[in-house]
Order: sequence, then structure tokens, then C-alpha cells
Amino acid sequence: MRAFRSQYLKMASLQLGRTLIQRNGRDVYIIAEIGQNHQGSLEVAKLMIKEARDAGCNCVKFQKSCLEEKFTKSALRRTYNDFNSWGKSYGEHKAFLEFSFEQYLELKEYSRSIGIDFTASAMDEVSLYQLDLLNVPFIKIGSGDANNFPLLEKAAKLQRPIIISTGMQTATTIERIKRIMSDAKKSNYGIMHCVSSYPTKPEDCQLNKISWLRQIFPHLVIGYSGHEVGIQITQAAVLIGARVVERHFTLDNSLKGSDHKCSLEPRDMKQMVLDLKNLMSSSIIDRPLTSSEVFSLLGNTRDVIKALQICNNGKIIEDCEINCRKKLGKSLVTKKALNPGYVICRDDLKVKVSEPNGIWAEYIDEVVGLQLLQYIDADYPLLWEYVRK
Repeated sequence: MRAFRSQYLKMASLQLGRTLIQRNGRDVYIIAEIGQNHQGSLEVAKLMIKEARDAGCNCVKFQKSCLEEKFTKSALRRTYNDFNSWGKSYGEHKAFLEFSFEQYLELKEYSRSIGIDFTASAMDEVSLYQLDLLNVPFIKIGSGDANNFPLLEKAAKLQRPIIISTGMQTATTIERIKRIMSDAKKSNYGIMHCVSSYPTKPEDCQLNKISWLRQIFPHLVIGYSGHEVGIQITQAAVLIGARVVERHFTLDNSLKGSDHKCSLEPRDMKQMVLDLKNLMSSSIIDRPLTSSEVFSLLGNTRDVIKALQICNNGKIIEDCEINCRKKLGKSLVTKKALNPGYVICRDDLKVKVSEPNGIWAEYIDEVVGLQLLQYIDADYPLLWEYVRK
């Protein structure tokens, strides 16, 4: 039995597009996260796809949203007077950057024609099913939805592989993700270590969480979604066991938009791909390396030392992630107006980015069955003071 288990863990793999990624293999699947760095331009998006292909990436990834499903009306109405804004309100800003389903079809076909995988993050249930309809090789569930249990339950029922990032989440939420996938008997998924801070300081990268995730999910391919500046910390992530790498991608770090500053330009992405290939061809890479072995390969650079420092606080929401959680974390909101005395059912709730923040999405099961103390309008965040505990 022990020999069988050892062989099983060795063989654990995930099919992503044309590439079979082994949990302990030498191949690394590299995703260029274009996100919304295309500035709302289809032609810029195509240029970025080509640049990512030329850099040697396996896949380009965008972010797919149905704005009314992802945000409450009040969140979309919020004034967005900022250097990075593409509209007067946050809704106008997001609408400017959002591609239509038909445009996604065009981008997917273009990617296929030049030989690179194409996918996107599903930011809501409508987008999840649209991406499934697009027949992408896999669907990404971003950190902001890792506590969106209704979305995860629906994703788990799809035949398509999914990859889940874990920024802004606790160990309890990650255990719940594991249970959701197990209950659905889903095995074709991967988990990514991520810190939702833009850019992430080296001391906040906490690469040791990759080893922790490998212990929690011994049957899965584990990855790293990095937001740090530079490429050496990502190299270290791969050396200690990450086999899927996602890095934000831009044509120019100085462009308008908050993600550009933590993105890799084409020359840096190409260098990262080359360096990872050279590292993985080394005869020593037949298992995840220890920190001392990583230092011997990469050198005792200050950033790598900070990124690999041991943190014994478990998996928590880090201080550096609080701003992102307040801005883009998902809350429980009402589908319809509810009266005082009403006992909340799961079907009464949706999970959205709300203004203001409400009860965080991971508490959905704790909220179900509680009685309302006051009237709540439709599409409004649920707060703890609104319910009798």
C-alpha cells in the first residue's frame, strides 16, 4: 500500500491545454496574466498575446466579468476619480475594460492560430458558464472568489479543469475548498499560492506556503501566482515545488492601470521562461528543494532570503492584503428585499463585491438560518448587526 501511495503521488498530474503537468515533474506551465492590462483595446490584447507566445509562455489569461453579477449597484456607482480610472464611476471604468463574449471568441481563435493556450478567470457564475461555453482548456478561480463557495460548487461540477488561487484566504477556507472538490469528486484541479498585494514585498511572499499546500493537497499540482517585482522569487517558488506559474504581463510598466507596476514586460517574461527552463533541466531537480539548496542555485540574494523565511502563523489574511480585500473581496448580498423577522435561506443570498463591505462570503453557512432584525433592500450587503445570532 505504501509503495502504491508513493507511486500515486509521483504520478499526480494536471492536463492544461496541450501540456500534462506532473506534480513533481520538470515541466512548468507558465501563464501570462494579461488581465485588463490591454487598456480596453482588442488590438493591444492581440499584440500582448503574440508577445507572450514569443516569450515562451504556455498560456495567456484574461479576467471575465458580468459586471451586474460581480458588483452591487452601489459598488458600480462609486465615484472613481483616480489616475488609473477609465470612467467617472467604477462601473464605467470596469465597463471600458471588459470585452464581450464575441470579442473573447475572437481572442481565443487568435490565440489558437498562433499556438498559445487562452483562458480567463471567472469572476462570477455567468462568466463561469460563458468560459465553459468558450471551451477554454481550464478556468481560473481568482483569490477574490476562493471564498465564494456557491461559485466553487458550480465550478467543481464542470468537467473542465480549474485552478484556484488562495490570496486573502485562511486555512479554514482552504480546507473548505478541498471539501467542496472532494464532495463533487473533482480531481482535475490545481491550487496556487498567492498573496494579494500589488506589488508584493519579498518578505510578504511567504513561499513556504507552497510546501504547506503540497502537504494539504498531496494529490494535486501546486502553483504560484506572484505579484512581486522581478523574477528571482518566482524561480525560488518553482524550485520548492510550484509547477504552474502565473505572472501579470504588460507591454510597459509605466502604462495607466494599477496592475502594470507589478507586471513583467516582454523581455522580463522571456528571461523568466528561459531561466526556469534552464533550472528545471538541472540534474538536481528531481524533487522540491530545500531553502539551502535554493540559495546554492540562486545565490543568497536578500529578496529570496526574505521570501523563503519561515512563517509560523499558519494561513491567514495578511496585513498587506487588507486593502485588496476591502476593495475586491466578496460579501454576502441580498437577491431581493427582505423584511424583519425573515429567516435567511441560501437562495436569498448572492456573493458580490459590495459598497460598503458586508459579511464576508466565507460565512454563508453561518448566516443561513438566522433571523433578520430589520428590513434590507435588494442587492444590499448583509451586516452582522442586521441578524439575530
